[in-house]
Amino acid sequence: MEDISHQIKTPLTSISIMLDSIIENKEMDELTKNKFLHEIRRQLDWINWLVISLLKLSKLDSNTIEFNPKEFYVEELIKQLLQNLSVPLEIKGQEVIVEGQEDTKLIADFNWQLEAISNILKNCIEHTDEGKKIYISYSENNFYTSIIIKDEGKGIAKEELKHIFERFYKGKSSNENSIGIGLALSKTIIEKDNGYIICSSTLGKGTMFEIRYMKK
Repeated sequence: MEDISHQIKTPLTSISIMLDSIIENKEMDELTKNKFLHEIRRQLDWINWLVISLLKLSKLDSNTIEFNPKEFYVEELIKQLLQNLSVPLEIKGQEVIVEGQEDTKLIADFNWQLEAISNILKNCIEHTDEGKKIYISYSENNFYTSIIIKDEGKGIAKEELKHIFERFYKGKSSNENSIGIGLALSKTIIEKDNGYIICSSTLGKGTMFEIRYMKK
């Protein structure tokens, strides 16, 4: 609760200050006013995302969300993933290299796994410099379907690696707006669909996330 209240209090304070400035300063120029309004909108969107993520985690913990597993091609999942995150990838000039067998299939809840993998790719985008590459590969065998996401980012220190899936954990290189909930949410979603995720990393070289969905 302390973590949550702190995360919400900061943007609310910022919003309050900006609104007071707009209300009290009757002669504020339109450019400054619009700048404040856009920032208020950004902060509100961020709070909304936080609340929705926390509600999802709460529902997942209490098993009140019913997953709808169906068979689909992993290629479809990756295409949708890249389409959803095309803007941040374009902004940072990052290229995603995809490699996998076209007939690779997965039985899982498509939308929930799309969210889980999106959070992982977002993490890679955030911690990878502009112009670098991110690699996605997928395959299938008799025991599991595998999806691997690897970046050319800053890497994660050994002492931090064991904490990255903990809720509200923020690494030293995390963005100031990060709250440490995305990877925790991904892990929970993946495990709900009979999978598990492992992470390995080398400082200065990059990080690799491997997801394995076990076959029943």
